[in-house]
Amino acid sequence: MGCSSYSTNMKKIRFLDISFENDVQAWELPTFRGAVVAMVGRDHVLFHNHQNNNFRYSYPLIQYKQINKKPHLICIDEGVDDVHHFFEKKQEGIFLGERPYELKVASINLNQFTLQVWDKSFHYRLYNWLPLNQDNYALYHQLTDAQEQLNLLQKTLTGNIISLAKGIGWEVDRPVIVQIKEIQKVNMIKVKGVVREAFTITFRCNVFLPNHISLGKNASLGFGVLTEQKKQDFAN
Repeated sequence: MGCSSYSTNMKKIRFLDISFENDVQAWELPTFRGAVVAMVGRDHVLFHNHQNNNFRYSYPLIQYKQINKKPHLICIDEGVDDVHHFFEKKQEGIFLGERPYELKVASINLNQFTLQVWDKSFHYRLYNWLPLNQDNYALYHQLTDAQEQLNLLQKTLTGNIISLAKGIGWEVDRPVIVQIKEIQKVNMIKVKGVVREAFTITFRCNVFLPNHISLGKNASLGFGVLTEQKKQDFAN
């Protein structure tokens, strides 16, 4: 009997990507989310990830992204079920701050993906990932060895993937292996009034993950957006 090339414990998820016609700036994304939440109503928790005046400490199942300058609404599993509240109350004209914005849907794509741990690696790019929090920021900057810093980032990214798994009800039964190949850039970005380091990296991992899903802090607000890379591009 041959060995299986993947884990037998897997999780099927529904993944809905709603894109809109008109451009937004990256800094307008929190305002875009606020406008959607105000339209839908705060009683629908998955749209804003807060519950009883506290943060909902679980992976966000509705996420707001800017992809190719267009805003996207990414809905996962229960988020797919809840998104009907958006369409029931959708208005064509909203405001992003003082700017009028025509909320026209460009496309709606619903897919089903199977998440599992494989014996092979998949290659990814992670854009504006926020790996450093209050606990590990000081530790990261105290480390003088570049490899030790990389190890810390890899450990953090592994934890982010496991947090995603827990948030969608997937019990990972094999080790998740992450290898960061390149830190392409580090941007200083203000998040909720605090300046944070946002990393854009390429990495490989033995877990299959769908395009445009987010990892790490502020995953609901366009940080840590993942795209799969072709192997030949990854090597260059």
